[in-house]
Amino acid sequence: MSIKGFGKVGVLMGGNSAEREVSLKSGAAVLAALQRQGVDAHAFDPARRSLGDLAAAEFDRVFIALHGRFGEDGCMQGALELLGIPYTGSGVMASAIGMDKWRTKLLWQAAGLPTPEWALLDASTDFAAVEKRLGLPIFVKPAREGSSIGMSKVKQAGSLRAAWEKAAEYDSLVLAEKFVDGGEYTCAILGDEALPMIRLIPKNEYYDFEAKYLRDDTEYLCPCGLAPEQEKAIQALCLKAFQVVDCRGWGRVDVMLDSQGNPYLLEINTSPGMTDHSLVPMSARAAGMDFDALCLSILETTL
Repeated sequence: MSIKGFGKVGVLMGGNSAEREVSLKSGAAVLAALQRQGVDAHAFDPARRSLGDLAAAEFDRVFIALHGRFGEDGCMQGALELLGIPYTGSGVMASAIGMDKWRTKLLWQAAGLPTPEWALLDASTDFAAVEKRLGLPIFVKPAREGSSIGMSKVKQAGSLRAAWEKAAEYDSLVLAEKFVDGGEYTCAILGDEALPMIRLIPKNEYYDFEAKYLRDDTEYLCPCGLAPEQEKAIQALCLKAFQVVDCRGWGRVDVMLDSQGNPYLLEINTSPGMTDHSLVPMSARAAGMDFDALCLSILETTL
């Protein structure tokens, strides 16, 4: 298909979520990549312009480079469905579920897929009992935020309540998750294919916001160092996890391996980062696809 066949393309970036600045970087990179290839692409920031403006812009399709709430959680997808504008990534239901780590885990558990043991936290929680049941350390995270915003690693007994209070500043739904003592990996999905996996080795405590976007000393191993058969099995698991949530187009599944090499699914990202530190472009490069080709391939899923 010729580039002109895409028509007028909107690149949605920015938005109102806590991940606005990351989204602006992702969107700028995608916009430049599409324009370099001759696509008639235009930036659109829904925090600065209305849905009326979006309809009036007469886009033939949009590339969603929004992260977090109001962009990755089904809200924008629903608006685009009503406007009849094709868009990249998952639909309304999968986007909403994927943004909610707790409900994603419920689906995976129902499908028999492995995910770390967890507890929901609120003001009435017996925090000491949760610490005893899950064991320390425990990861505490807002269930509906991304980029590790509001996340803590609880290492000392009696600290769980403070971690809940920090996470609750970002979301009323807070998840405590059993720590998996092993390597952290991620698997990008493009269409119906799992791309080469990446092992993440942060220099600080865990792969937090700073390690993701600000530091230059985080190690990314791709090839990931697993035996080919083991990597293939985990890729198949991640693809199944993607399909169980009814995701489509592209995304990323994060997974931990325990000390015996058993995988545990952490979360799914239905609109992953596309910055210079981002993981999907890194994985695509390992599969022989440069950033420009990746952006065009994702956009092609809207046809």
